Amino acid sequence: MTDLEAALRRAVRGEVGFDTTSRALTTMDASNYRRVPLGVVAPRDADDVAAVLEVCRERGVPVVARGGGTSIAGQATGTGVVLDFTRHMNRLVGIDPEARTAVVQPGLVLDRLQDAAAPHGLRFGPDPSTHGRCTLGGMIGNNSCGSHSVAWGTTADSVRELSVLTARGRRLRLGREWSGAPEGLRELVDGELARLRTGFPDLPRRISGYALDALLPEKGADVARSFCGSEGTLGVLTEAVVRLVESPRARALAVLGYTDEAGAAEAAAGLLPLGPLTVEGMAVDLVPSTEGLPRGGAWLFVETGGDTEAEARARAEAVVRAADVVDALVVTDPGGQRTLWRIREDASGTATRMPDGSEAWPGWEDCAVPPARLGGYLRDFRRLLTAHELRGTPYGHFGDGCIHVRIDFDLLSEAGVARFRRFSEELADVVVAHGGSLSGEHGDGQARAELLPRMYGPETVALFERAKAVWDPDDLLNPGMLVRPAPLDANLRFSVLPREPVDVEFGYPSDGGDFSAAVRRCVGVAKCRTTSVSGAGVMCPSFRATGDEAHSTRGRARLLHEMLAGELVTDGWRSTEVRDALDLCLSCKGCRSDCPVEVDMATYKAEFLHHHYEGRRRPAAHYAMGWLPVWLRWAARARVAPVVNALASVRPLAAVAKRLGGIAGEREVPRLAGETFSRWWRGRRRGPAGAGDLVVLWPDTFTEHLSPSVGRAAVRVLEAAGLRVALPPTLRGRVVVGDGTSRSALALLTARRGGRVCCGLTYVSTGQLDRARAVMRRTLDLMAPVLETSAPVVVLEPSCAAALRTDLPELLHDDPRAARLAARVLTFAEALERHAPDWTPPQVNLPAVGQTHCHQHAVLGDAADRRLRESAGLTGELSGGCCGLAGNFGFEDGHYEVSAACAEDQLLPAVREAPDGAVVLADGFSCRTQLEQLAGVRGRHLAEVLAERLE
Repeated sequence: MTDLEAALRRAVRGEVGFDTTSRALTTMDASNYRRVPLGVVAPRDADDVAAVLEVCRERGVPVVARGGGTSIAGQATGTGVVLDFTRHMNRLVGIDPEARTAVVQPGLVLDRLQDAAAPHGLRFGPDPSTHGRCTLGGMIGNNSCGSHSVAWGTTADSVRELSVLTARGRRLRLGREWSGAPEGLRELVDGELARLRTGFPDLPRRISGYALDALLPEKGADVARSFCGSEGTLGVLTEAVVRLVESPRARALAVLGYTDEAGAAEAAAGLLPLGPLTVEGMAVDLVPSTEGLPRGGAWLFVETGGDTEAEARARAEAVVRAADVVDALVVTDPGGQRTLWRIREDASGTATRMPDGSEAWPGWEDCAVPPARLGGYLRDFRRLLTAHELRGTPYGHFGDGCIHVRIDFDLLSEAGVARFRRFSEELADVVVAHGGSLSGEHGDGQARAELLPRMYGPETVALFERAKAVWDPDDLLNPGMLVRPAPLDANLRFSVLPREPVDVEFGYPSDGGDFSAAVRRCVGVAKCRTTSVSGAGVMCPSFRATGDEAHSTRGRARLLHEMLAGELVTDGWRSTEVRDALDLCLSCKGCRSDCPVEVDMATYKAEFLHHHYEGRRRPAAHYAMGWLPVWLRWAARARVAPVVNALASVRPLAAVAKRLGGIAGEREVPRLAGETFSRWWRGRRRGPAGAGDLVVLWPDTFTEHLSPSVGRAAVRVLEAAGLRVALPPTLRGRVVVGDGTSRSALALLTARRGGRVCCGLTYVSTGQLDRARAVMRRTLDLMAPVLETSAPVVVLEPSCAAALRTDLPELLHDDPRAARLAARVLTFAEALERHAPDWTPPQVNLPAVGQTHCHQHAVLGDAADRRLRESAGLTGELSGGCCGLAGNFGFEDGHYEVSAACAEDQLLPAVREAPDGAVVLADGFSCRTQLEQLAGVRGRHLAEVLAERLE
């Protein structure tokens, strides 16, 4: 243990982390930059902060304050000690509805403040797109703004008082009229009044540099306001009193369509006199689908408010009349507005990829110009991009003249980095020529601080240095930011990654087969760190259960990044730090759809586990549950299901079996079916063949051995819809598609035994990729006759359908049959919709509760299921999240508590609050098992519900 670590452990009550994982999780924020800290401290209170500052000051160790780690300019990284305020100093201390103020700690997430203020009809004005995970301390440090700044200003406009600790341990209470000013600050300002009155651009989004002009006497000498946007370089915030604003009782959203972004930009300033709450802009390049949007190539999102829906709508319609638009849409329904706003908020992640899938990066994320000059600035910006052969799609706060953009810089090669510097210098000059600010929201950090002399001139920058010396004479707090900055092209996070592709098993088709590029997808916007899911969202259940950064998608991606870098995590694929972080990943695939940049941690986990255990003994659970299809087939062939069930009911025997198999002692072993689905299929009485389309019903492991009732129900419904149902062949060679029982002499002469088809899911989820590949190839051999027909493959288990759609073609990327089979896969509802479009399902006419399967949400989509439920009279919305069992995850020893916590997040509360007579839907075997074991509730597959009503 180092002297610094030992001293900190003696001095503070909060956690002190100098281990590899703690450091690796904080090497980066959401910027292009990377710094490796010495350690991380999670202070419990202001006394802990003071103790950290004292210990570090004695040793000359820098201190960096960090909130949600979503900064885009690099200011939340450092080489000394990082203060993590999200773990303990994250409380809402109090709220005063009459005074319209709240007292908050720096680690409080903005959405938690909004939730507390909402019952009083109040809200905090600024609302960045990261509102679900950014903290109030970070917002104050960056002077954040968000989409409503045209109405309620920046964070500085919402600050009343700040409790701050200086690097030398002084406790200050900052406010107006020089309240809390450190010694020497007033004298500094009094000597520079002329410069402060003339040297700062007058525009709504001027965030760059220190806000020293807020200390002018005519502006109330507001020390708290001047502290905002100082990026942790002047003092450490420990508490804040913030102003709340009245939230409109009703809102309307006018979406205005324009031909292009320049047209939208030029129109934005003209809408400001109408008093809108937002004037946001984005172009078609950032929209995955224009469905639901008015016609156009670019849009303004203009929100209006009122005491009633009619008043809000009238104001929105007035905006439409005043705007010269191609097309327009006014939405007053809150759900419809949320859907549209998600399009805008996800742009911060969507923009990290160009339309062709190539990478794009921040660096010029948020410069701002006077709103009236935005159109001209955008044209100059586009010309500069073209001159440097770069691409980027601007979007952002058009009403405030603030533009977000990610650009396809090549930050991997020396030539690319040199072009990044040249472009940055030239763009800074363009911004200044338009009277703008290098930063309009996210701060200067390392990305732009080096260029501040171009905006302010050397004298004003020298004044910034003098102000820093007044507050922090030892340069202890976040050095290298704002004053005496590090070069904008130093400390790039990409420089440590391997230049040659890493040898991997999956194909990573969206990343050119490059695992490093796949890991680079995570840019740190941290949508995975939200503490609640909205709608049908899933990501990231393990983080919501533990609150630990290591168990977020971003945290795991950071550890993989450091594993590839090899400087901090030095064991490569054998890393125990990466293994332990991935251990609580449920492989729910939620990040594949919910992450704006589509990080696919389930695949990364399978890849890692394959390499980590290659040539070594695996955990017992990998053999017990990874090879589940084999054990279940053996039991079925030997017809020992009754014996196995009887033995499993004897608690001492079950306890021994679970311990040997690495299964959690709290779990009950699921009962095996007395008759497998395939055996029922062979023995059932068949009626006359229908005249409808042929569909091949996939007998997945769970339906075959554990829930054959689902398969039987699906056959009944599909046949009732007029479809001809077959099963996949079990013999290789020229056999009748799906008969599964052919014993003709010709068939026996031309075929050989092949076993049962299997998607390989259990092998993939446990990282046994060699075995998974062998199982998948055998399956493709068996499915060869099916692939020669046009028959779809109907898969009842969502996780198996997802494996066939994604894991199969990505693992067997060299076998064209894999992609052909993946394209054939349909869910139960999709099969009915596409192949029996005229069929009307039986009427259930009951409310439905439950949870959309996480793999269905992430990979398959549930639109067809929603339509089928509606047609059958099943009302209500299914919840989001993940059931927590997630295949083998919830059964593995050590996972029970997290598994149960995931179920308590969404699924179990929804079932408990269900109305009388509600149908509990759960298409996945894991979901049904979790419901039964944790809530004593029987969930049913949609096929079972419909089959019951056929009677």
